[in-house]
Amino acid sequence: MPFPRKGSPLRFSEQEMLRLESIRKSRTEEKRRTLRAALLLDSLCGLSDEAIARRHRVSRSTVVLCIQKFLQFGLNAALGELPRPGKPRQLPDDAIAWVQDCACQKPKELGYSYELWTYRLLIAHIRQHCVTVGHPALLKLSRSQLHKILRQGELRPHKIRYYVENRDPDCDIQMANVLHVYKEVEIVNEYRRGEAGRQLGMVTISYDEKPGMQALATTTPDRPPVVGTHPSHLRDYESVRLGTVSLLAGLDLHSGRVIETVSDTPNSSDFIAFLRKLDNAYPEHHQIRLVLDNHSAHLSKETRSYLQTMPQRYVFVFTPTHGSWLNLIETQFSKMTRTMLRGIRVSSKQELVDRIHQYFEEINAARWSSAGSTRWTRPLLYR
Repeated sequence: MPFPRKGSPLRFSEQEMLRLESIRKSRTEEKRRTLRAALLLDSLCGLSDEAIARRHRVSRSTVVLCIQKFLQFGLNAALGELPRPGKPRQLPDDAIAWVQDCACQKPKELGYSYELWTYRLLIAHIRQHCVTVGHPALLKLSRSQLHKILRQGELRPHKIRYYVENRDPDCDIQMANVLHVYKEVEIVNEYRRGEAGRQLGMVTISYDEKPGMQALATTTPDRPPVVGTHPSHLRDYESVRLGTVSLLAGLDLHSGRVIETVSDTPNSSDFIAFLRKLDNAYPEHHQIRLVLDNHSAHLSKETRSYLQTMPQRYVFVFTPTHGSWLNLIETQFSKMTRTMLRGIRVSSKQELVDRIHQYFEEINAARWSSAGSTRWTRPLLYR
């Protein structure tokens, strides 16, 4: 009968004991970690290596190796894996760098008709030219190896991400002007909250257009959900185009009320019609300040001629070029797209116009009934 091992006694700190107990009882840890935690705790209780091996149905060498790793390298090494030599690398660093450099170029720049790389095309290009550039090890490059190399370089040469180039030299100045307007509105709203009915000398409207909303009709009626049969609406994939409409809307940043018109095209005459609607909606002594983009209809000769007939009535604050994200009305358009317009089907273009009007009537009624004209709050971009 072999004699039990006489090794160095195990000692754990209080935190290490709590950690080992937690790992041994865990149901989400890896099996090998829970086993090694149990081996160390049993060894601490004085059990022999043979007894520990029989209890956990492992070999004695497994127990001895776990204890030796703890004595030599600490608890983390005993619970984990020590580094192993493994198979020598087949691809040197300069070969990997060359592959990544190829991926950073467009295929058309290298004589191909493709605009973007595919894995097959990139592998074929690498295998064709690797010997010439001095990397023969790449002759047997596999798709998985190429994926690993691209992932190491955080490259995705088969995809495109779009961005907007800032070409407006006055972008920072215009953005600061818009943010100052929002901060001023916030201060005014806080001031009006103290005494309901305080009159404003100026109202601020966030204005923009939402053009090209399609009026689509179904070819057959939708089928409603049926319990136990199909959980969602069923719709024939074919549709009939009935035309498009454009929404011109302004968000009152003091009350939250939306003033809107719907037309076929958002041209200068439609914009002037919207300005007339604003003129009728507010008292004559109010100055109407609009935060809007520099669309051609806002700067046209017809619009300037109309503004000259009403001096001191309107003030325009323009957002930077490609800076519509600074306009708060865009959040209302986004919500409208994700809710009312999502999957909408109508029988005529007029029905779409009527439902748009109804949508904003419901929004205005909800905001006035729940908050009141002086209780409108909105997270402003200044913060």
